[in-house]
Amino acid sequence: MSKTPHVAIVGAGFGGLEAAEQLAHVPVEVTLIDRHNYHTFQPLLYQVATSLLNAEDVGAPVRSMFRHQDNVTFRMATVSGVDVAGRTIHLEDGNQIAYDYLVLAGGATVNYFHTPGAAEHAFPLYTLMNAVKLRNHILDRFEAVDRNPNLIDDGALNFVIVGAGPTGVETAGALADLFYNLLPQDYHQLDTEKARIIIVEMAKEVLAPFKENLRTYAKEELEQRRVEVRLGDAVAEVGATFVRLKSGEVIKAHTLIWAAGVRANPLADVIGLPQGRGGRIKLNPDLSVPDHPEIFVVGDMGEVASDGQVLPQLGSVAMQSGQHVGRQIARRLHGEQTQPFKYWDKGFMATIGRGAAVVEFPNQRTLHGRLAYFAWLGVHLTLLSGVRNRIEVLWNWSWSALTHDRAARIIIQPKNDDVKTAS
Repeated sequence: MSKTPHVAIVGAGFGGLEAAEQLAHVPVEVTLIDRHNYHTFQPLLYQVATSLLNAEDVGAPVRSMFRHQDNVTFRMATVSGVDVAGRTIHLEDGNQIAYDYLVLAGGATVNYFHTPGAAEHAFPLYTLMNAVKLRNHILDRFEAVDRNPNLIDDGALNFVIVGAGPTGVETAGALADLFYNLLPQDYHQLDTEKARIIIVEMAKEVLAPFKENLRTYAKEELEQRRVEVRLGDAVAEVGATFVRLKSGEVIKAHTLIWAAGVRANPLADVIGLPQGRGGRIKLNPDLSVPDHPEIFVVGDMGEVASDGQVLPQLGSVAMQSGQHVGRQIARRLHGEQTQPFKYWDKGFMATIGRGAAVVEFPNQRTLHGRLAYFAWLGVHLTLLSGVRNRIEVLWNWSWSALTHDRAARIIIQPKNDDVKTAS
């Protein structure tokens, strides 16, 4: 190894980027590794899937983000394993990267909870390619029904969303705006009013982490926007053209959007470190791995805790934990003791479609309606990476607000088997 300590960061998500940026003025060499050459702003993926934003609007090239930070080298590669004892990262292309400090920031992946057929037929919404694939599929269903209206009876325009957390609720609201405000103008001969949006949630309420008044408001807003909310039920089986619920009901549907949960990146399963619920790696209070002080884990991949409480897998947790780990590596290099992670709760927010959102502040105060919606827009615009992305997103939001138009409703890779039949 070189005399300068080498920090390897696996994952260019919120946590990995924050850790790398925190090391800007620390005497280390940083290698940031990710299978993609871009960072994805995940909170807006549902807007890509519903044609409001282009894929490039929520993606930022990693190299451009660190063009002014000379101690960061980006490596586009897939990590296949880690030799913890030998302090070496193994890549799928056969190469290896040695490290003095390792930051695991691989994020999470979808968790289907062993639901039969979900892995084969469900549409997750966790990566940029997930969002583009879902957008293609949604528009493809309308094109198929326009050619053959009989497919409506087969469920081609029924869209089932599993999970009534923020992702599920935001997706449902965005689909309602698209289906009932815009697409009727595109499909003059098609009865788009027959399109159905159905949320299935095994809990008894939507947006469970929020206060009761916000949960009530969100459910009422969804129903006013013609979203069918099924609470206290769960998906038992998924097929190409149907969804079977545990209550026994079968819904004809060609589209099931999975927003029901995530688990730690599969890399956590193969590196031999202790794991907790959902595959998350167990951690010390300073976010290092027990018995391996040179390894830190940030964001969704680890059991990130503050004041003894394991935190939810949120972007804000990933960002703050990444910043914390960067500071702890600097403290180690200066011979100082590391500090436990302290999370600053900035509250929760979620949209429910155009002009409606909910916000819960750390002081227990709440906000909902149009003012909350503009607050949501401002926060997410600020958090976006890159001036170009902010300008593009602001332009698309403004254009849509004025015209109800969504310029990104194009099918990039149309299917060959565009007309499905019942199984």
